[in-house]
Amino acid sequence: MVSRYRVPDLDSVEFRGRAMDALAALGEQIGFVRGHLGRNVDEPDLWVLSTEWTTVGAYRRALSSYDVKARAVPVMLHALNEPSAFEVLSTRAGD
Repeated sequence: MVSRYRVPDLDSVEFRGRAMDALAALGEQIGFVRGHLGRNVDEPDLWVLSTEWTTVGAYRRALSSYDVKARAVPVMLHALNEPSAFEVLSTRAGD
């Protein structure tokens, strides 16, 4: 899952805290592999929350968890309106 957000600079501290809590709630769910919160270096009002799951089903089940609904969904509702679920087709690890 990859969600992007436009966050005015004045709201960035609050957003970061809420997004980190959302990531923690997602990270407690079965099937969670890893997640990242990032900020664009050229456009600091552009943020990204990305997560990796063992299966699409695990991701969808995680979204139905009460804890995720309470802690993550309120953040995710403010994501830019664009596709957010992607299937991994190829990977490569660095040396």
